[in-house]
Amino acid sequence: MNPSENAITTLSKDLHPRNLHNHGYDFPALIEAFPALKSFVKPNKYGNQSIDFAEPAAVKALNGALLKHHYGLVGWNVPQGYLCPPIPGRVDYIHHVADLLKIGRDPKPIKLLDIGTGANGIYSLLAAQSYGWDCTASDIDPVALKNVSAILEQNPNLNGHVELRLQNNPDRMFEGIIKAGEHFDVSVCNPPFHASPEEAMKSNRRKVNSLAHYKNKSRTDGLKATKRPTPPLNFGGQGRELWCHGGEIGFLRSMMNESKSFGTQCQWFTTLVSKEDNLTPAKWLLHDLRATHTRVIEMQQGNKSTRILAWTFA
Repeated sequence: MNPSENAITTLSKDLHPRNLHNHGYDFPALIEAFPALKSFVKPNKYGNQSIDFAEPAAVKALNGALLKHHYGLVGWNVPQGYLCPPIPGRVDYIHHVADLLKIGRDPKPIKLLDIGTGANGIYSLLAAQSYGWDCTASDIDPVALKNVSAILEQNPNLNGHVELRLQNNPDRMFEGIIKAGEHFDVSVCNPPFHASPEEAMKSNRRKVNSLAHYKNKSRTDGLKATKRPTPPLNFGGQGRELWCHGGEIGFLRSMMNESKSFGTQCQWFTTLVSKEDNLTPAKWLLHDLRATHTRVIEMQQGNKSTRILAWTFA
């Protein structure tokens, strides 16, 4: 059987219908919730209020405002040099996972495993706050987990909903994290894209140049219903957040191979796939591993396309 035959593709030109950011950024409301954002908000060349998306401090302030205004999360921060993720795109992933599980806010909490949560902890924070799920967030970096712990301390309503676990083996995703007899409904992951530090640095230069060009020739007012393109929002990144030997496809192969051993302990495994060319070899491997179902969910944020690859052995 061709592995593409059991792939289900969900096409969407916009963010998920439940995404709170579908209609753009309400800067007055965001500034009221997070006054530190005010100094970064200025009219762009079209006269619309915006921020400079090429400035990491501005993006961090915007994230803090979005998380407080829309999700009631306070004290969110990332150390200098760590990934500062785009909130609209990250919560889109969580909404699509909820659809995959075919549930909403269920009386029985969904258990989510967040592989490589990073210093931002964003998937676990959003899943716990948006859906009330119980999340286990893992990472190989103790500094990253310490930062997420500090965020959790400032949000006592998340007590019992987010547990942090240190992965002591950088070559494993599930082993050492999933305990004997433990079961998860779904795992999520944002894998490193690059195969080397040099490749990551070149990509960062292209991103900065693209944002500089974008700033001069296009809008920078966030996600607007006018369908105008939106600049990329990711900045920073420590070592294994950005690269691993073999790049994204190498990481995916390792994850899929290891997932087979935990097929009875996790209902659905999912991961972002940044490079579309990696989907075909990934699907062939899942076919060889005898995954029962494989799904590809397309996501769109402005002019940026990405996709979720999901599989199950159940």
